[in-house]
Amino acid sequence: MALDGLVVRAVVHELQMCVGSRINKIHQPNPHDIILQIRAQGANRKLLLSANPTYPRVHFTTGSYTNPMDAPMFCMLLRKHCESGIIEAVEQVDNERIIRIQVRQRDELGDLSVKTLVIELMGRHSNLILLDPGTGQILDGIHHVTPAISSYRIVMPGSTYVGPPEQGKLNPLTAGEAEVKGILAQEGFDLKPEQGIVQHFSGLSPLAAREIVFRSGTHTAEGLAEAFLQTMEDMRAHNYVYNIVENEATGKAVFSVLELRHAEGSAVLFESLSECLEAYYGDKAERDTVKQRVSDLIRFLQNEKSKNEKKLEKLHETVEEAKDADKFRITGELLTASLHLLKRGDKDIEVVNYYDEDQALIKIQLDPQLTPSENAQRYFKKYNKSKNSLMIVGEQIENTHKENVYIDSLLQQLSNASLSDIDEIREELTEQGYIRDRAKKGKKKKKSDKPQLLCYTSSEGIPIYVGKNNTQNEYLTNRLASPSDTWLHTKDIPGSHVVIKSPSFGDPTLEEAGMLAAYYSQARESSQVPVDYTLIRHVRKPNGAKPGFVIFDHNKTLYITADEDRIKKLPFVVK
Repeated sequence: MALDGLVVRAVVHELQMCVGSRINKIHQPNPHDIILQIRAQGANRKLLLSANPTYPRVHFTTGSYTNPMDAPMFCMLLRKHCESGIIEAVEQVDNERIIRIQVRQRDELGDLSVKTLVIELMGRHSNLILLDPGTGQILDGIHHVTPAISSYRIVMPGSTYVGPPEQGKLNPLTAGEAEVKGILAQEGFDLKPEQGIVQHFSGLSPLAAREIVFRSGTHTAEGLAEAFLQTMEDMRAHNYVYNIVENEATGKAVFSVLELRHAEGSAVLFESLSECLEAYYGDKAERDTVKQRVSDLIRFLQNEKSKNEKKLEKLHETVEEAKDADKFRITGELLTASLHLLKRGDKDIEVVNYYDEDQALIKIQLDPQLTPSENAQRYFKKYNKSKNSLMIVGEQIENTHKENVYIDSLLQQLSNASLSDIDEIREELTEQGYIRDRAKKGKKKKKSDKPQLLCYTSSEGIPIYVGKNNTQNEYLTNRLASPSDTWLHTKDIPGSHVVIKSPSFGDPTLEEAGMLAAYYSQARESSQVPVDYTLIRHVRKPNGAKPGFVIFDHNKTLYITADEDRIKKLPFVVK
Protein backbone atom coordinates (compact mmCIF):
# COMPACT_ATOMS: atom_id res chain seq x y z
CA MET A 1 0.00 0.00 0.00
CA ALA A 2 1.24 3.52 -0.75
CA LEU A 3 -1.38 6.15 0.11
CA ASP A 4 1.07 9.05 0.05
CA GLY A 5 0.86 12.73 -0.84
CA LEU A 6 1.08 11.98 -4.56
CA VAL A 7 -1.94 9.67 -4.41
CA VAL A 8 -3.87 12.25 -2.38
CA ARG A 9 -3.00 14.87 -5.01
CA ALA A 10 -4.44 12.59 -7.68
CA VAL A 11 -7.55 12.00 -5.54
CA VAL A 12 -8.10 15.75 -5.17
CA HIS A 13 -7.64 16.19 -8.93
CA GLU A 14 -10.29 13.53 -9.59
CA LEU A 15 -12.65 15.09 -7.05
CA GLN A 16 -12.66 18.40 -8.89
CA MET A 17 -15.69 17.02 -10.75
CA CYS A 18 -17.55 17.41 -7.44
CA VAL A 19 -17.08 21.19 -7.33
CA GLY A 20 -20.48 22.77 -7.87
CA SER A 21 -22.30 19.53 -7.06
CA ARG A 22 -25.01 19.16 -4.44
CA ILE A 23 -24.75 16.71 -1.55
CA ASN A 24 -28.08 14.87 -1.65
CA LYS A 25 -27.69 12.38 1.19
CA ILE A 26 -25.21 11.52 3.91
CA HIS A 27 -24.98 8.31 5.91
CA GLN A 28 -22.46 6.61 8.18
CA PRO A 29 -22.40 2.82 7.70
CA ASN A 30 -19.81 2.19 10.43
CA PRO A 31 -17.76 4.10 13.05
CA HIS A 32 -15.03 5.07 10.54
CA ASP A 33 -16.73 5.81 7.19
CA ILE A 34 -18.99 8.48 5.71
CA ILE A 35 -20.83 8.13 2.39
CA LEU A 36 -21.78 11.32 0.51
CA GLN A 37 -24.33 10.83 -2.26
CA ILE A 38 -23.84 13.57 -4.83
CA ARG A 39 -24.71 14.31 -8.42
CA ALA A 40 -21.60 15.15 -10.43
CA GLN A 41 -21.28 15.59 -14.20
CA GLY A 42 -24.81 14.38 -14.84
CA ALA A 43 -24.50 11.15 -12.82
CA ASN A 44 -25.32 10.10 -9.27
CA ARG A 45 -22.17 9.11 -7.39
CA LYS A 46 -21.22 7.87 -3.95
CA LEU A 47 -18.13 9.39 -2.38
CA LEU A 48 -16.48 7.34 0.36
CA LEU A 49 -14.62 9.25 3.08
CA SER A 50 -12.87 6.73 5.33
CA ALA A 51 -10.94 7.36 8.52
CA ASN A 52 -10.38 3.64 8.98
CA PRO A 53 -7.18 3.25 11.05
CA THR A 54 -5.93 0.46 8.76
CA TYR A 55 -7.39 1.46 5.38
CA PRO A 56 -7.93 5.26 5.29
CA ARG A 57 -8.96 6.48 1.84
CA VAL A 58 -11.16 8.78 -0.23
CA HIS A 59 -12.66 7.76 -3.57
CA PHE A 60 -15.86 7.26 -5.51
CA THR A 61 -17.41 3.89 -4.83
CA THR A 62 -19.97 1.59 -6.40
CA GLY A 63 -20.16 -0.69 -3.36
CA SER A 64 -23.26 -1.30 -1.26
CA TYR A 65 -23.18 0.13 2.26
CA THR A 66 -25.73 -0.25 5.03
CA ASN A 67 -27.61 2.82 6.21
CA PRO A 68 -28.26 2.33 9.95
CA MET A 69 -31.74 3.16 11.24
CA ASP A 70 -30.21 5.27 14.03
CA ALA A 71 -27.59 7.63 12.62
CA PRO A 72 -24.51 8.34 14.80
CA MET A 73 -24.08 11.84 16.21
CA PHE A 74 -21.35 12.82 13.74
CA CYS A 75 -23.54 11.76 10.82
CA MET A 76 -26.46 13.81 12.20
CA LEU A 77 -24.17 16.83 12.47
CA LEU A 78 -22.99 16.45 8.87
CA ARG A 79 -26.60 16.20 7.72
CA LYS A 80 -27.42 19.38 9.55
CA HIS A 81 -24.53 21.42 8.12
CA CYS A 82 -23.77 19.75 4.76
CA GLU A 83 -26.81 17.89 3.41
CA SER A 84 -28.31 19.77 0.42
CA GLY A 85 -25.17 21.90 0.44
CA ILE A 86 -22.99 22.74 -2.57
CA ILE A 87 -19.35 21.64 -2.70
CA GLU A 88 -17.39 24.83 -3.42
CA ALA A 89 -13.83 23.53 -3.31
CA VAL A 90 -11.73 20.38 -2.83
CA GLU A 91 -8.11 21.09 -1.89
CA GLN A 92 -5.00 19.32 -0.67
CA VAL A 93 -2.91 20.83 2.13
CA ASP A 94 0.59 21.20 0.62
CA ASN A 95 1.64 17.69 -0.44
CA GLU A 96 0.33 16.10 2.75
CA ARG A 97 -2.34 13.45 3.23
CA ILE A 98 -4.93 16.05 4.16
CA ILE A 99 -7.96 17.03 2.06
CA ARG A 100 -10.30 19.96 2.71
CA ILE A 101 -13.82 19.99 1.25
CA GLN A 102 -15.62 23.32 1.50
CA VAL A 103 -19.43 23.12 1.57
CA ARG A 104 -21.89 26.04 1.25
CA GLN A 105 -25.40 25.60 2.61
CA ARG A 106 -28.36 27.67 3.76
CA ASP A 107 -29.18 27.16 7.42
CA GLU A 108 -32.61 26.92 9.06
CA LEU A 109 -33.04 30.71 8.87
CA GLY A 110 -32.11 30.82 5.19
CA ASP A 111 -28.72 32.39 5.82
CA LEU A 112 -25.70 31.15 3.91
CA SER A 113 -23.14 29.24 5.95
CA VAL A 114 -19.86 27.68 4.90
CA LYS A 115 -18.31 24.66 6.59
CA THR A 116 -15.06 22.79 5.94
CA LEU A 117 -14.77 19.02 6.14
CA VAL A 118 -11.16 18.04 6.84
CA ILE A 119 -10.10 14.51 5.92
CA GLU A 120 -6.82 13.46 7.52
CA LEU A 121 -5.49 10.21 6.03
CA MET A 122 -2.85 9.51 8.65
CA GLY A 123 -2.97 5.77 9.28
CA ARG A 124 -4.19 4.99 12.79
CA HIS A 125 -4.48 8.74 13.46
CA SER A 126 -6.89 9.26 10.54
CA ASN A 127 -9.89 11.47 11.19
CA LEU A 128 -12.81 13.33 9.62
CA ILE A 129 -13.34 16.76 11.19
CA LEU A 130 -16.05 19.36 10.53
CA LEU A 131 -14.88 22.96 11.02
CA ASP A 132 -16.29 26.44 11.02
CA PRO A 133 -13.68 28.05 8.72
CA GLY A 134 -14.45 31.53 10.04
CA THR A 135 -13.49 30.78 13.63
CA GLY A 136 -11.38 27.66 13.13
CA GLN A 137 -13.56 25.97 15.73
CA ILE A 138 -14.21 22.23 15.57
CA LEU A 139 -17.89 21.32 15.38
CA ASP A 140 -17.09 17.62 15.79
CA GLY A 141 -14.87 14.78 14.57
CA ILE A 142 -15.65 11.19 13.71
CA HIS A 143 -12.89 10.21 16.17
CA HIS A 144 -12.42 12.27 19.32
CA VAL A 145 -8.91 13.07 20.57
CA THR A 146 -8.84 14.08 24.22
CA PRO A 147 -5.95 15.63 26.22
CA ALA A 148 -5.36 12.18 27.70
CA ILE A 149 -4.69 10.84 24.19
CA SER A 150 -2.64 13.71 22.76
CA SER A 151 -0.93 16.65 24.41
CA TYR A 152 -0.32 18.29 21.01
CA ARG A 153 -3.91 18.81 19.84
CA ILE A 154 -7.50 18.14 20.86
CA VAL A 155 -10.28 17.04 18.51
CA MET A 156 -13.45 17.72 20.44
CA PRO A 157 -16.50 19.92 19.79
CA GLY A 158 -15.72 23.54 20.67
CA SER A 159 -11.92 23.24 20.54
CA THR A 160 -9.78 25.14 18.05
CA TYR A 161 -8.54 23.09 15.12
CA VAL A 162 -4.83 22.38 15.05
CA GLY A 163 -3.44 20.41 12.12
CA PRO A 164 -1.19 17.37 12.50
CA PRO A 165 2.36 18.29 13.54
CA GLU A 166 4.56 19.49 10.68
CA GLN A 167 7.59 17.38 9.89
CA GLY A 168 9.74 20.17 8.47
CA LYS A 169 10.11 18.50 5.08
CA LEU A 170 10.35 20.17 1.68
CA ASN A 171 7.37 20.10 -0.68
CA PRO A 172 8.73 18.19 -3.70
CA LEU A 173 6.21 19.82 -6.07
CA THR A 174 7.29 23.39 -5.28
CA ALA A 175 11.01 22.83 -4.66
CA GLY A 176 13.33 24.45 -7.20
CA GLU A 177 15.90 22.58 -9.29
CA ALA A 178 18.89 23.97 -7.37
CA GLU A 179 17.26 23.16 -4.04
CA VAL A 180 16.56 19.57 -5.08
CA LYS A 181 20.08 19.05 -6.45
CA GLY A 182 21.56 20.48 -3.28
CA ILE A 183 19.70 17.99 -1.09
CA LEU A 184 20.42 15.01 -3.34
CA ALA A 185 24.13 15.93 -3.44
CA GLN A 186 24.54 15.72 0.35
CA GLU A 187 27.27 13.45 1.65
CA GLY A 188 26.18 9.84 2.14
CA PHE A 189 22.93 10.34 0.24
CA ASP A 190 23.98 7.83 -2.42
CA LEU A 191 24.26 5.02 0.16
CA LYS A 192 20.53 4.89 0.96
CA PRO A 193 18.88 7.25 -1.52
CA GLU A 194 15.33 5.93 -0.93
CA GLN A 195 15.51 6.74 2.78
CA GLY A 196 17.05 10.14 2.06
CA ILE A 197 14.24 11.09 -0.33
CA VAL A 198 11.55 10.08 2.19
CA GLN A 199 13.30 11.95 5.03
CA HIS A 200 13.73 15.22 3.13
CA PHE A 201 10.59 15.51 0.98
CA SER A 202 6.99 15.54 2.19
CA GLY A 203 4.30 13.25 0.84
CA LEU A 204 6.62 10.69 -0.76
CA SER A 205 6.26 7.08 0.32
CA PRO A 206 9.13 4.56 0.26
CA LEU A 207 7.43 3.00 -2.79
CA ALA A 208 7.56 6.30 -4.72
CA ALA A 209 11.15 6.87 -3.58
CA ARG A 210 12.21 3.42 -4.83
CA GLU A 211 10.58 4.14 -8.19
CA ILE A 212 12.47 7.43 -8.53
CA VAL A 213 15.78 5.75 -7.68
CA PHE A 214 15.05 2.97 -10.17
CA ARG A 215 14.29 5.49 -12.91
CA SER A 216 17.55 7.30 -12.25
CA GLY A 217 19.52 4.16 -13.10
CA THR A 218 22.27 5.47 -10.82
CA HIS A 219 22.85 6.74 -7.30
CA THR A 220 24.70 9.86 -8.48
CA ALA A 221 23.25 13.24 -7.53
CA GLU A 222 22.82 14.23 -11.20
CA GLY A 223 20.93 11.06 -12.13
CA LEU A 224 18.72 11.16 -9.06
CA ALA A 225 17.92 14.84 -9.55
CA GLU A 226 16.97 14.32 -13.18
CA ALA A 227 14.61 11.43 -12.37
CA PHE A 228 13.19 13.26 -9.35
CA LEU A 229 12.47 16.49 -11.23
CA GLN A 230 10.93 14.65 -14.20
CA THR A 231 8.64 12.66 -11.88
CA MET A 232 7.51 15.81 -10.08
CA GLU A 233 6.89 17.52 -13.41
CA ASP A 234 4.56 14.66 -14.36
CA MET A 235 2.76 15.01 -11.03
CA ARG A 236 2.33 18.78 -11.45
CA ALA A 237 0.87 18.15 -14.90
CA HIS A 238 -1.42 15.42 -13.47
CA ASN A 239 0.11 12.78 -15.73
CA TYR A 240 -0.91 9.86 -13.58
CA VAL A 241 -0.78 6.13 -14.25
CA TYR A 242 -3.29 4.31 -12.05
CA ASN A 243 -1.91 0.84 -11.56
CA ILE A 244 -1.77 -2.13 -9.20
CA VAL A 245 1.19 -4.51 -9.30
CA GLU A 246 0.82 -7.93 -7.70
CA ASN A 247 3.72 -10.22 -7.00
CA GLU A 248 2.50 -13.74 -7.79
CA ALA A 249 5.21 -15.34 -5.65
CA THR A 250 4.36 -13.48 -2.43
CA GLY A 251 0.73 -12.59 -3.16
CA LYS A 252 1.41 -8.99 -2.10
CA ALA A 253 0.08 -6.09 -4.13
CA VAL A 254 0.87 -2.35 -4.24
CA PHE A 255 -0.81 0.55 -6.00
CA SER A 256 0.43 3.93 -7.14
CA VAL A 257 -0.25 6.88 -9.44
CA LEU A 258 3.29 6.40 -10.79
CA GLU A 259 4.01 3.69 -13.30
CA LEU A 260 5.78 1.13 -11.11
CA ARG A 261 8.62 0.03 -13.37
CA HIS A 262 10.72 -1.35 -10.51
CA ALA A 263 8.05 -3.56 -8.91
CA GLU A 264 8.13 -7.27 -9.70
CA GLY A 265 4.85 -8.82 -10.79
CA SER A 266 1.99 -8.27 -13.19
CA ALA A 267 0.49 -4.79 -13.48
CA VAL A 268 -3.17 -3.92 -13.96
CA LEU A 269 -4.03 -0.44 -15.29
CA PHE A 270 -7.21 1.50 -14.49
CA GLU A 271 -8.98 4.41 -16.15
CA SER A 272 -9.63 6.25 -12.89
CA LEU A 273 -8.04 6.40 -9.46
CA SER A 274 -11.34 5.49 -7.78
CA GLU A 275 -11.51 2.26 -9.80
CA CYS A 276 -7.91 1.53 -8.83
CA LEU A 277 -8.48 2.16 -5.11
CA GLU A 278 -11.73 0.19 -5.07
CA ALA A 279 -10.04 -2.75 -6.78
CA TYR A 280 -7.11 -2.62 -4.35
CA TYR A 281 -9.03 -2.22 -1.12
CA GLY A 282 -12.05 -4.24 -2.25
CA ASP A 283 -13.81 -5.35 0.91
CA LYS A 284 -10.65 -5.46 3.04
CA ALA A 285 -11.87 -2.82 5.47
CA GLU A 286 -15.26 -4.47 5.88
CA ARG A 287 -13.69 -7.92 6.26
CA ASP A 288 -11.43 -6.60 9.04
CA THR A 289 -14.40 -5.00 10.80
CA VAL A 290 -16.41 -8.18 10.37
CA LYS A 291 -13.51 -10.23 11.72
CA GLN A 292 -13.45 -8.12 14.87
CA ARG A 293 -17.23 -8.22 15.27
CA VAL A 294 -17.55 -11.99 14.82
CA SER A 295 -14.56 -13.05 16.93
CA ASP A 296 -16.65 -13.37 20.10
CA LEU A 297 -19.39 -15.32 18.29
CA ILE A 298 -16.89 -17.70 16.68
CA ARG A 299 -15.17 -18.27 20.02
CA PHE A 300 -18.54 -18.91 21.70
CA LEU A 301 -19.70 -21.36 19.02
CA GLN A 302 -16.39 -23.22 19.04
CA ASN A 303 -16.66 -23.57 22.83
CA GLU A 304 -20.23 -24.86 22.46
CA LYS A 305 -19.08 -27.41 19.90
CA SER A 306 -16.21 -28.48 22.16
CA LYS A 307 -18.70 -29.00 25.02
CA ASN A 308 -20.87 -31.08 22.72
CA GLU A 309 -17.91 -33.26 21.71
CA LYS A 310 -17.15 -33.96 25.38
CA LYS A 311 -20.84 -34.63 25.99
CA LEU A 312 -20.88 -37.16 23.15
CA GLU A 313 -17.90 -38.97 24.67
CA LYS A 314 -19.77 -39.29 27.98
CA LEU A 315 -22.94 -40.43 26.24
CA HIS A 316 -21.08 -43.11 24.28
CA GLU A 317 -19.50 -44.32 27.53
CA THR A 318 -23.01 -44.59 29.00
CA VAL A 319 -24.10 -46.62 25.97
CA GLU A 320 -21.20 -49.04 26.46
CA GLU A 321 -22.11 -49.45 30.12
CA ALA A 322 -25.80 -49.94 29.27
CA LYS A 323 -24.90 -52.78 26.92
CA ASP A 324 -24.32 -54.85 30.10
CA ALA A 325 -28.00 -54.46 31.06
CA ASP A 326 -28.72 -58.17 30.47
CA LYS A 327 -26.10 -59.10 33.05
CA PHE A 328 -28.13 -57.25 35.72
CA ARG A 329 -31.34 -59.03 34.64
CA ILE A 330 -29.67 -62.47 34.75
CA THR A 331 -28.15 -61.71 38.14
CA GLY A 332 -31.56 -60.69 39.50
CA GLU A 333 -33.15 -63.85 38.20
CA LEU A 334 -30.40 -66.04 39.67
CA LEU A 335 -30.85 -64.36 43.05
CA THR A 336 -34.63 -64.81 42.86
CA ALA A 337 -34.17 -68.54 42.21
CA SER A 338 -31.80 -68.77 45.20
CA LEU A 339 -33.69 -66.71 47.79
CA HIS A 340 -33.95 -69.76 50.07
CA LEU A 341 -30.17 -69.83 50.31
CA LEU A 342 -29.85 -66.17 51.32
CA LYS A 343 -30.19 -64.33 54.59
CA ARG A 344 -29.82 -60.69 55.61
CA GLY A 345 -26.20 -59.78 56.28
CA ASP A 346 -24.65 -61.90 53.52
CA LYS A 347 -22.05 -60.01 51.54
CA ASP A 348 -21.97 -62.39 48.56
CA ILE A 349 -23.17 -65.74 47.32
CA GLU A 350 -22.06 -68.35 44.82
CA VAL A 351 -24.85 -69.81 42.67
CA VAL A 352 -25.04 -71.91 39.54
CA ASN A 353 -25.47 -69.83 36.39
CA TYR A 354 -28.04 -71.96 34.60
CA TYR A 355 -27.86 -69.52 31.61
CA ASP A 356 -24.30 -70.76 31.01
CA GLU A 357 -23.75 -73.86 28.91
CA ASP A 358 -21.18 -75.16 31.37
CA GLN A 359 -23.41 -74.41 34.39
CA ALA A 360 -20.45 -72.57 35.97
CA LEU A 361 -20.61 -71.05 39.43
CA ILE A 362 -20.97 -67.27 39.58
CA LYS A 363 -20.21 -65.05 42.57
CA ILE A 364 -22.78 -62.27 43.14
CA GLN A 365 -22.06 -59.27 45.38
CA LEU A 366 -24.79 -58.46 47.93
CA ASP A 367 -25.67 -55.51 50.13
CA PRO A 368 -25.64 -56.92 53.71
CA GLN A 369 -28.13 -54.29 54.88
CA LEU A 370 -30.80 -55.45 52.41
CA THR A 371 -33.04 -58.49 52.54
CA PRO A 372 -32.52 -61.26 49.95
CA SER A 373 -35.57 -60.06 48.00
CA GLU A 374 -34.37 -56.41 48.08
CA ASN A 375 -30.96 -57.50 46.76
CA ALA A 376 -32.65 -59.21 43.80
CA GLN A 377 -34.84 -56.16 43.16
CA ARG A 378 -31.73 -53.96 43.24
CA TYR A 379 -30.32 -55.79 40.21
CA PHE A 380 -33.65 -55.63 38.36
CA LYS A 381 -33.74 -51.86 38.94
CA LYS A 382 -30.22 -51.56 37.49
CA TYR A 383 -31.41 -53.55 34.50
CA ASN A 384 -34.43 -51.31 33.91
CA LYS A 385 -32.36 -48.16 34.38
CA SER A 386 -29.74 -49.30 31.86
CA LYS A 387 -32.40 -50.40 29.36
CA ASN A 388 -34.25 -47.06 29.61
CA SER A 389 -31.01 -45.08 29.42
CA LEU A 390 -30.24 -46.61 26.03
CA MET A 391 -33.37 -45.00 24.60
CA ILE A 392 -32.79 -41.63 26.31
CA VAL A 393 -29.06 -41.53 25.54
CA GLY A 394 -29.77 -42.44 21.92
CA GLU A 395 -32.05 -39.40 21.64
CA GLN A 396 -29.45 -37.19 23.34
CA ILE A 397 -26.73 -38.39 20.96
CA GLU A 398 -28.96 -37.66 17.96
CA ASN A 399 -29.89 -34.17 19.27
CA THR A 400 -26.25 -33.36 20.06
CA HIS A 401 -25.18 -34.35 16.55
CA LYS A 402 -27.96 -32.11 15.15
CA GLU A 403 -26.78 -29.24 17.32
CA ASN A 404 -23.22 -29.67 16.06
CA VAL A 405 -24.49 -29.56 12.48
CA TYR A 406 -26.34 -26.35 13.36
CA ILE A 407 -23.20 -24.85 14.96
CA ASP A 408 -21.14 -25.82 11.90
CA SER A 409 -23.66 -24.03 9.67
CA LEU A 410 -23.38 -20.87 11.82
CA LEU A 411 -19.57 -20.99 11.73
CA GLN A 412 -19.72 -21.29 7.94
CA GLN A 413 -22.12 -18.34 7.74
CA LEU A 414 -19.85 -16.21 9.94
CA SER A 415 -16.89 -16.99 7.66
CA ASN A 416 -18.37 -14.89 4.82
CA ALA A 417 -20.82 -12.68 6.71
CA SER A 418 -21.32 -8.97 6.09
CA LEU A 419 -21.92 -6.48 8.91
CA SER A 420 -25.69 -6.75 8.52
CA ASP A 421 -25.46 -10.57 8.46
CA ILE A 422 -23.70 -10.55 11.84
CA ASP A 423 -26.60 -8.75 13.50
CA GLU A 424 -29.07 -11.29 12.09
CA ILE A 425 -26.94 -14.23 13.28
CA ARG A 426 -26.55 -12.66 16.73
CA GLU A 427 -30.32 -12.12 16.92
CA GLU A 428 -30.90 -15.75 15.92
CA LEU A 429 -28.57 -16.98 18.69
CA THR A 430 -30.48 -14.80 21.13
CA GLU A 431 -33.83 -16.24 20.02
CA GLN A 432 -32.45 -19.77 20.33
CA GLY A 433 -31.32 -19.04 23.89
CA TYR A 434 -27.59 -19.36 23.28
CA ILE A 435 -26.69 -15.78 24.22
CA ARG A 436 -28.31 -12.99 26.20
CA ASP A 437 -30.27 -10.24 24.52
CA ARG A 438 -28.06 -7.14 24.74
CA ALA A 439 -30.49 -4.90 22.85
CA LYS A 440 -32.41 -2.22 24.67
CA LYS A 441 -36.14 -2.59 25.07
CA GLY A 442 -38.02 -1.17 22.11
CA LYS A 443 -35.02 -1.66 19.81
CA LYS A 444 -35.78 -5.25 18.88
CA LYS A 445 -36.14 -6.10 15.24
CA LYS A 446 -39.67 -7.01 14.25
CA LYS A 447 -40.35 -10.53 13.10
CA SER A 448 -42.03 -9.16 9.99
CA ASP A 449 -38.87 -7.32 8.88
CA LYS A 450 -37.65 -8.61 5.54
CA PRO A 451 -33.95 -9.56 5.53
CA GLN A 452 -31.75 -8.31 2.71
CA LEU A 453 -30.77 -10.98 0.18
CA LEU A 454 -28.08 -11.21 -2.46
CA CYS A 455 -29.73 -11.38 -5.88
CA TYR A 456 -27.43 -12.37 -8.75
CA THR A 457 -28.45 -12.25 -12.40
CA SER A 458 -27.40 -15.29 -14.44
CA SER A 459 -25.89 -15.07 -17.91
CA GLU A 460 -29.40 -15.86 -19.18
CA GLY A 461 -30.86 -12.91 -17.28
CA ILE A 462 -32.58 -15.01 -14.60
CA PRO A 463 -32.48 -13.94 -10.92
CA ILE A 464 -30.65 -16.23 -8.48
CA TYR A 465 -31.15 -15.49 -4.78
CA VAL A 466 -28.64 -16.44 -2.08
CA GLY A 467 -29.30 -16.59 1.67
CA LYS A 468 -26.13 -16.02 3.69
CA ASN A 469 -27.49 -16.91 7.13
CA ASN A 470 -30.39 -18.86 8.63
CA THR A 471 -32.66 -15.81 8.86
CA GLN A 472 -32.18 -15.16 5.15
CA ASN A 473 -32.41 -18.88 4.31
CA GLU A 474 -35.74 -19.22 6.13
CA TYR A 475 -37.22 -16.17 4.40
CA LEU A 476 -35.90 -17.16 0.98
CA THR A 477 -37.01 -20.80 1.05
CA ASN A 478 -40.24 -20.58 3.05
CA ARG A 479 -41.65 -17.21 1.99
CA LEU A 480 -40.04 -15.65 -1.09
CA ALA A 481 -39.65 -18.71 -3.30
CA SER A 482 -42.55 -20.09 -5.35
CA PRO A 483 -43.37 -23.83 -5.60
CA SER A 484 -42.05 -23.94 -9.20
CA ASP A 485 -38.71 -22.29 -8.34
CA THR A 486 -35.56 -24.42 -8.05
CA TRP A 487 -33.76 -24.79 -4.70
CA LEU A 488 -30.07 -25.70 -4.36
CA HIS A 489 -27.80 -26.61 -1.44
CA THR A 490 -24.45 -28.34 -1.01
CA LYS A 491 -24.92 -32.04 -0.20
CA ASP A 492 -24.25 -32.77 3.50
CA ILE A 493 -22.08 -29.64 3.71
CA PRO A 494 -22.98 -26.44 5.65
CA GLY A 495 -23.86 -23.71 3.18
CA SER A 496 -26.40 -21.22 1.84
CA HIS A 497 -29.84 -21.82 0.41
CA VAL A 498 -29.84 -20.79 -3.26
CA VAL A 499 -33.03 -20.29 -5.30
CA ILE A 500 -33.39 -19.88 -9.07
CA LYS A 501 -36.42 -17.58 -9.23
CA SER A 502 -37.90 -18.90 -12.45
CA PRO A 503 -39.85 -21.98 -13.57
CA SER A 504 -37.68 -22.37 -16.68
CA PHE A 505 -33.97 -21.84 -17.33
CA GLY A 506 -31.04 -23.35 -19.19
CA ASP A 507 -27.92 -25.24 -18.18
CA PRO A 508 -25.80 -22.05 -17.81
CA THR A 509 -28.15 -20.72 -15.10
CA LEU A 510 -28.19 -24.07 -13.27
CA GLU A 511 -24.40 -24.22 -13.42
CA GLU A 512 -24.03 -20.65 -12.10
CA ALA A 513 -26.53 -21.30 -9.30
CA GLY A 514 -24.57 -24.44 -8.39
CA MET A 515 -21.37 -22.39 -8.30
CA LEU A 516 -23.03 -19.90 -5.94
CA ALA A 517 -24.18 -22.74 -3.68
CA ALA A 518 -20.61 -24.13 -3.60
CA TYR A 519 -19.03 -20.67 -3.20
CA TYR A 520 -21.24 -19.75 -0.23
CA SER A 521 -20.53 -23.00 1.58
CA GLN A 522 -17.88 -24.65 3.72
CA ALA A 523 -16.51 -26.29 0.56
CA ARG A 524 -15.71 -23.00 -1.18
CA GLU A 525 -12.09 -23.96 -1.86
CA SER A 526 -12.89 -27.55 -2.92
CA SER A 527 -13.39 -28.94 -6.39
CA GLN A 528 -16.24 -31.10 -7.65
CA VAL A 529 -18.52 -30.07 -4.79
CA PRO A 530 -21.80 -32.08 -4.70
CA VAL A 531 -24.82 -29.74 -4.92
CA ASP A 532 -28.38 -31.06 -4.54
CA TYR A 533 -31.21 -29.33 -6.40
CA THR A 534 -34.97 -29.82 -6.47
CA LEU A 535 -38.19 -27.82 -6.80
CA ILE A 536 -39.25 -25.71 -3.83
CA ARG A 537 -42.46 -27.78 -3.56
CA HIS A 538 -40.30 -30.71 -2.44
CA VAL A 539 -38.53 -28.72 0.31
CA ARG A 540 -40.06 -28.48 3.80
CA LYS A 541 -39.06 -27.66 7.34
CA PRO A 542 -39.77 -30.29 10.03
CA ASN A 543 -41.71 -29.17 13.10
CA GLY A 544 -39.39 -27.95 15.85
CA ALA A 545 -36.31 -27.92 13.59
CA LYS A 546 -33.51 -25.41 14.06
CA PRO A 547 -33.59 -22.26 11.87
CA GLY A 548 -32.44 -22.94 8.32
CA PHE A 549 -32.86 -26.72 8.57
CA VAL A 550 -35.01 -28.36 5.90
CA ILE A 551 -35.61 -31.78 4.41
CA PHE A 552 -36.24 -32.44 0.73
CA ASP A 553 -36.77 -35.16 -1.84
CA HIS A 554 -37.07 -35.67 -5.63
CA ASN A 555 -33.60 -34.16 -5.80
CA LYS A 556 -30.77 -34.54 -8.29
CA THR A 557 -27.06 -33.89 -7.67
CA LEU A 558 -24.55 -31.99 -9.77
CA TYR A 559 -20.81 -31.81 -9.09
CA ILE A 560 -19.30 -28.40 -9.57
CA THR A 561 -16.22 -26.29 -8.84
CA ALA A 562 -16.81 -22.66 -7.86
CA ASP A 563 -15.10 -20.32 -10.34
CA GLU A 564 -14.59 -17.11 -8.32
CA ASP A 565 -13.72 -15.01 -11.38
CA ARG A 566 -16.89 -16.14 -13.14
CA ILE A 567 -18.97 -15.46 -10.03
CA LYS A 568 -17.54 -11.94 -9.69
CA LYS A 569 -18.61 -11.20 -13.27
CA LEU A 570 -22.25 -11.96 -12.43
CA PRO A 571 -24.12 -8.71 -11.67
CA PHE A 572 -25.81 -8.63 -8.28
CA VAL A 573 -27.81 -6.34 -6.04
CA VAL A 574 -28.86 -6.50 -2.40
CA LYS A 575 -32.65 -6.70 -2.13
